[in-house]
Amino acid sequence: MVFAHDTELSLQYAAAVINTAPGFGDDTEEELPTVAALVAHLDAWDWSGERPRTRAELEQVHALRPRLRELWTRDVEGLVEGVNELLAEHHALPRVVRHDDLDWHIHATEDDAPIATRMAVEAAMAMIDLIRAGETERLRICAADDCGDVVIDLSKNRSRRYCDGTCANKAHVAAYRARQQA
Repeated sequence: MVFAHDTELSLQYAAAVINTAPGFGDDTEEELPTVAALVAHLDAWDWSGERPRTRAELEQVHALRPRLRELWTRDVEGLVEGVNELLAEHHALPRVVRHDDLDWHIHATEDDAPIATRMAVEAAMAMIDLIRAGETERLRICAADDCGDVVIDLSKNRSRRYCDGTCANKAHVAAYRARQQA
């Protein structure tokens, strides 16, 4: 299934921001320790709108990550409940926009809304497409035994099992070594 560009991008970003939290995957350190690090992260992902300026905004993003992560592990009914909670909490009001190099897509917050609000609503709106398409199994946890990062599987054959870290390489090397020993 092919999703709209903004849906795929929002899901990929949600996974990326969730995976910046310490304690999962290869990283035990906070990947967004400062406002400047968050701004750099947003810039790398070409986020539109206002940039965060305060520690409080950074802490809101930190608080959002476990909520988004929880959505990855819910069944469909739980995912729907969580998505609806985020949309209601942040007063989402969808509208169609076009800006920068992006063609028509949906925004559901104002460009000057707090960054955690924009992140929450963007993720929730993208998950709506997964729910409606019956594709919620694309929300996964990395298959590596020593990793807990989230994965969004946007492959055509739904075969992605590992996060964007080094987990796939480690698994392939381990499988190769096991074959060599046998």
